[in-house]
Amino acid sequence: MTVLGEVPEHLHPVAGALGAIGDALDGVADVALWSLSDDAVAELVSEVHRCEGRLAELSARLVAEADRRELSKRAGGASTQAWLRRELKLAPGVAKQHMVLAAALAGPLELTREALAAGDISRAHAQVIVKAMDMLPSSLGVEALQRAERQLIEWCRDFDPAEVAGLGRRLFEVIDPDGADRREAKLLEKQEREAKRRRHLTFGANGFGLHHLRGQFDPESAAVIEAALDGLAQPLASTADGPDPRSPGQRYADALVEVCRRQLNSGDLPSRGGEKPHLVLTMRLDKLKGAVGSGLLDTGNVLSPQTARKLACDAQIIPALLGTDGQLLDLGRASRMFTAAQRRALALRDGHGCAFPGCDRPIAWCDAHHIHRWIDGGPTDLSNGVLLCTHHHTLIHHGDWAIRIAADRRPEFLPPPWIDPDRKPLRNHHQRE
Repeated sequence: MTVLGEVPEHLHPVAGALGAIGDALDGVADVALWSLSDDAVAELVSEVHRCEGRLAELSARLVAEADRRELSKRAGGASTQAWLRRELKLAPGVAKQHMVLAAALAGPLELTREALAAGDISRAHAQVIVKAMDMLPSSLGVEALQRAERQLIEWCRDFDPAEVAGLGRRLFEVIDPDGADRREAKLLEKQEREAKRRRHLTFGANGFGLHHLRGQFDPESAAVIEAALDGLAQPLASTADGPDPRSPGQRYADALVEVCRRQLNSGDLPSRGGEKPHLVLTMRLDKLKGAVGSGLLDTGNVLSPQTARKLACDAQIIPALLGTDGQLLDLGRASRMFTAAQRRALALRDGHGCAFPGCDRPIAWCDAHHIHRWIDGGPTDLSNGVLLCTHHHTLIHHGDWAIRIAADRRPEFLPPPWIDPDRKPLRNHHQRE
C-alpha cells in the first residue's frame, strides 16, 4: 500500500535510474574489452570516472535524506554515521567523510553539488572543496564565498585533489588580496594549535611478528623528526653484497631504530625504576648457544634465536639462576661487553667505522661483534672483535658471510659461495682512505 502523496519506490526516477544502471552493468560484466581501440579505452576510463562523481552526488543526497528522516533510530543505531558503518561496512573515517560531504552539499555548497552531479569533479575534489570552504569565515558574505567556491571548482578542472588542497590554502589571495597575509597568519596559527592538540603516537602488534607505529605531529615536531632521521636514512654505499636493497620506507624505519639505539647507548635517558632504560631478553643458555627456541623480551614479544644472538653481541649479559619451575633464585652481575676503549681501538685498527667491504658507516653507527661468538667461548678482545653497522651486523648473523682476522691483524670477509665460489677474502678499503 502506498501512502497518499508518496511515489511508489519502483516508479521513482532515482530508483528507476539506479535500476537501469544496474541492468546495464549486468549486461557488460562479462564482455571482453580487447576489441576496443586505444582511444575508446581512454575515453571510457574518463567516462567511468565522471559516472563515479555523478553517483557520489546522488549518494550524498540520499545520505542527507536518511539523516533528515533519522533512519538510524528506526534501525536501532545511535547516529546516521553509525548506521552507515553497519549497513555499508565502512571504516569509521570513511563513514564520517560521507556525512560531512552530505551535509555540505545539502547546505551552502550548491555550486559544488551541481558540478559533482554533472560529473565535472570527483568525490575527492568535492571533499577538498568542503575542507577549503570550511576554513573561510562566514563574515566574508555570500558573494565572496560563492566566488571562492567557483574558483575552487575551476581549479578542480585542471588539478588533482592534492594540488587543489594546496591552492585552497591560498584561496584568500583570490577573494581578499589585501587581507591575505593577515588571514594566512591566523589560519596557520589555528592549524598549528589544532595539530598540536591532535598529536599522538601509538604502538601495536598484529600478532604475527609485525609491529605498527602510527602517529601524527604538528609541523614543528615533524620537522624535528625529519631532520633527525634524514641523515640516517640515506642509502648505504654499494658494498661487496651489492647496493642497498632497502626501500625508502625501510631506510626511514631503520633510521628511527638507529636514533633510539644511540640514545639508549648514550645513557642520557631518565632512569625508570632506579635503572637506565634497557632491553631485557630472557632465554635459556643452552638454547642461546644452540640457536634454537626463542627469546622473550620484557615487553612480552618473542625473538628468533638468531636475533637473540645478534643482540647478545653488543649488550650486557646478566646470568640468572632459575628454579625448576622457572622462579628467579639468583641474579648475577653484567659482564663481557666490549669497553669504550676497545671500541676505539677497533675503529683505529679497521679505519674508523664499519669494517664490512665497501661500507662507509662511521663508528657511531656500529656494534662491536664477536667474530667467534662470546656465547660459544669467544673472548672479548681485539683479536676477536670487529665493528659492524646494524645492516651488516644483521647480514653476518643471518647470512652466509664469514669473518676472520688476517696475519696483519685486520679483519677479512669471506663471501658466501653463491657470490664467489672461491670465497676470496675481501676488505673494506673505503674506511682507510
